[in-house]
Amino acid sequence: MPRIPAPAIAAAGLVGGYAVARWSKKRPLGGVVLAAAGAVSVREWQQVAGGKAAAGLAAAYVAAFAGSHPLAKTVGAWPAVFRVAGAMAGTSWVVTRSAKG
Repeated sequence: MPRIPAPAIAAAGLVGGYAVARWSKKRPLGGVVLAAAGAVSVREWQQVAGGKAAAGLAAAYVAAFAGSHPLAKTVGAWPAVFRVAGAMAGTSWVVTRSAKG
């Protein structure tokens, strides 16, 4: 079975976590989605790029989540979430591709 790339998982976790929190009106439920996707991403990053890269990308994932909140005040909630998800996917892709090659 083909593996889903970690950049896609991380981006989906940020978008999906927000979507679940917003539509269910239960922020902790969105947090569960965010954390689950983060855990899967960290495992993939560890396997592909090693521990240091995984730790750095995990920190970037948390920073993206935290950074979406003040960004949402200026550009709106959904645009902020999509921007940080895109930035996280791009960062993850660059780091994991450079580790492979």
